[in-house]
Amino acid sequence: MFNIPPDKLVYAIPLLILPILPNFWSIWHLYTNEFPTHQERAAWIVAQVVLPVVGGVGYILFGRKRAIKKQ
Repeated sequence: MFNIPPDKLVYAIPLLILPILPNFWSIWHLYTNEFPTHQERAAWIVAQVVLPVVGGVGYILFGRKRAIKKQ
């Protein structure tokens, strides 16, 4: 399918993984923090699953501020 030479694959793999990192971080942050309502938390989880890259960046920009630290 993609004819990437093995010596160039070292450069291609990080470029493929990089957009997914905000999504992984936001999912971890969702489970380690509380939210004012359960519906808000569920909506962010759905956004992470349905729109992985956009949901991750959106969570970092808007949802992270609404999280409440667990005690």
